[in-house]
Amino acid sequence: MKAIHIDRFVSNVTDLKPSTIPNPFSKSSQDIHIKITHAAVTHVDLLYAQGLHQNNRRHVQPPFILGTEYAGVVTHSPPSSSFPPGTRVFGGGLGAYAEQICVSEPTIRRVPSQWTNAEACAVGASGAVSYGALISVAQLKAGETVVVLGASGGLGVVAVQIAKAVGARVIAVVGGKEKAEVVRGVGADEVVDYRQEGWEARVKALGNGGEGVDVVYDGIGAVESGIRCLRYRGRLVVVGFAARGGKMENLKVNKILLKGVAVFGYRFGEDSRRDPQRTKDVWDGFMNLVEDGKIRPVIYKEDYWGLEAVSRALEDVRERKAWGRAVIRVCEVEEDTTEQKARL
Repeated sequence: MKAIHIDRFVSNVTDLKPSTIPNPFSKSSQDIHIKITHAAVTHVDLLYAQGLHQNNRRHVQPPFILGTEYAGVVTHSPPSSSFPPGTRVFGGGLGAYAEQICVSEPTIRRVPSQWTNAEACAVGASGAVSYGALISVAQLKAGETVVVLGASGGLGVVAVQIAKAVGARVIAVVGGKEKAEVVRGVGADEVVDYRQEGWEARVKALGNGGEGVDVVYDGIGAVESGIRCLRYRGRLVVVGFAARGGKMENLKVNKILLKGVAVFGYRFGEDSRRDPQRTKDVWDGFMNLVEDGKIRPVIYKEDYWGLEAVSRALEDVRERKAWGRAVIRVCEVEEDTTEQKARL
């Protein structure tokens, strides 16, 4: 099969090209084989390719197949599986930039009937991550004001919609007019451009009569700026570092004391390993919003066709051109035959 196979870290993602490698094999009789139709392009993939992610120190070392979010069609599964051949599914896990993948059942979910494979891929785990961060960790409530940093990104556009769905007022922080239109389109009440001097003061002025916001959702690694936006005893949850290029922020911790704020880190994967029930509750809560029509997938406008387009898509993410989620079309979509039989 074709795949973006990393045998050594690259300094320039434009050097990435598909190569032919053996098809994936089952490690267990319960494994599920999937034909990948779409793969998402995330900031994590960009860091993995360059060896700049914290996981590259131990868990993600060459050789490996790049890509962490995908959608596709089941081609083989055990008789006891909830996903018979022909079922459309989406999931997360290393190896998404390939024509096929072999995974365990708990790592995948059925594509909602109202979504295409591309749409399910665009949301991926971002929905559960954002729901867990805002609802389970930060305890966002109706009537509160939340600021979403990196609101136009893959995590951010879903976070905006989740916050609106629970009745919060949302301030979206983005860079540029086009991205501002995107976040307004998914429900942001106010939009602030971080490229304008004094943007933190602008955000604070918009929250609680000028006292600051109740919650900050930080997907870019700007904790100190986020604290400036908070009211006294506000809450900030960190979910990623998309704006930091692998370099972490040095935080002046006296700011936490002086404003009496709470700063949380939410590591979705580690939470899944340590507390599976909490993660199940997070997924169930998010999927309830999906079923209620509260979540709209946002796919970046560029058409990335084939694994040959991975390098171009990653470069667009690196240059911060993309909004929503850039999605690679690996092959043509196949209809879910299980749904078709149900209709018949």
